[in-house]
Amino acid sequence: MRDITVKDIIQICNGKLICGNQDYICENFCKDTRVIQNADIYVGIKGESFDGNTLYKEAIYKGAKVCILQEVKIDKSFIQNKNVSIILVDDTIKALGKIAKYKRNLYGKDFPVVAVTGSVGKTSTKDIIASVISQKYNVLKTQGNMNNHIGLPFTILKLKEQTALVVEMGMNHFGEIEYLTNIAQPNIAVITNIGTSHIGNLGSRQNILKAKLEILESSNIKHLVINNDNDLLSKWLKENKQDIKVDTYAIQNDSEIMAKNIKFNKQSSEFECELGKEKINITVPVGGEHFVYNSLCAIAVGNILNIQNNKIIDGIKNFELTKKRMEMLKIKEDVTIINDSYNASYDSVKESLKYLKSLKGNRKIAVLGDMLELGSFAEELHMKVGCEVVNNNIDILITVGKDAKNINKKVDELNSKIKNYHFQSNKEVADYLNKIIEKEDVILLKASNGMKFSEILENIK
Repeated sequence: MRDITVKDIIQICNGKLICGNQDYICENFCKDTRVIQNADIYVGIKGESFDGNTLYKEAIYKGAKVCILQEVKIDKSFIQNKNVSIILVDDTIKALGKIAKYKRNLYGKDFPVVAVTGSVGKTSTKDIIASVISQKYNVLKTQGNMNNHIGLPFTILKLKEQTALVVEMGMNHFGEIEYLTNIAQPNIAVITNIGTSHIGNLGSRQNILKAKLEILESSNIKHLVINNDNDLLSKWLKENKQDIKVDTYAIQNDSEIMAKNIKFNKQSSEFECELGKEKINITVPVGGEHFVYNSLCAIAVGNILNIQNNKIIDGIKNFELTKKRMEMLKIKEDVTIINDSYNASYDSVKESLKYLKSLKGNRKIAVLGDMLELGSFAEELHMKVGCEVVNNNIDILITVGKDAKNINKKVDELNSKIKNYHFQSNKEVADYLNKIIEKEDVILLKASNGMKFSEILENIK
């Protein structure tokens, strides 16, 4: 483990030591007093509805040995004889980024860091890549969806004895990927695709591409891995000369890593792939074409890191998916629920509906909610989802949410025979499902995380 001391933090952040030991070694960082552990380093984060800096006393009560704080008056009588170090900085979030960058640099430029971004599939691609390279390395990866200016630094600060790092990078405005890249200093960058997520903030897919390409701002990057079937990424590659190696994967367009003879099963996929001079057979333990793409990406990264073909095969076959992403659940009477409710964009909903159609079952029921952060594009993109519902011959459509009404509207316009319902709340949806569920139904739950579709799942009996 590469150590960081209180003194290091003071120098990195231009902080002021209020009290404590400058030589104390800072290992575990935490921002949540509810889960803080003895000897942790507490970072006070000021949010929209609360100020974590004011909770420093609670953090100390629970065992924090160092507190990094901003804009808070310290009760000197409270900290007396507490054996705690308190550092005041101008901005704890910026300080967090600086400390994480310092920590990453302690591991050297050649330390394998894979950064994953894209409109759709970041988390699942990250999971598969981490599983593949863990066949050779001790891997630290982003947990859940901690992919922003707070989550990514906390991930990096967990580095101890690991020998590789896989981080997810999310964004909804220009400049955010550049900021994260500057902290993580990846040597392998991945862009899964350019879709419509956050188009309400960025205005166009071309601007989304521009924002994602900020991942190349690090001079440390040696390889860029891209989905060559994505129209904008493929076009960008043809039109721009690159100083770094661009590694491509695809199903349709000619690329270095390609899937052939794809076979889709109920809960898995199989395909062939030429890697080096060897033809390998891949089994993906999750169904759907998008997971074939994610696996191809992981193969490309594994190849870059010189991981043996048989180890790549094992890494894909045994990877575990982050919860709420294509979770296959069974409830009464052999009813299957596909819980894909962590996030949603037009592109990901389209893929999920396509996968729902491919499954065997009694009736295909799509429960869809609002796709958020679409701005002026919300109506258009929800209407496009309506087209996909019809194209995939879904039996029953159930929606909830202000914008999701446009899905129903489009289905009605197309004079579809699909049974088509809209509800005002998740409880109403769950109550209706409990009334109509039949043996061997297949139900898709898909919406942006803010729609809280977990409430539906918890109330299906």
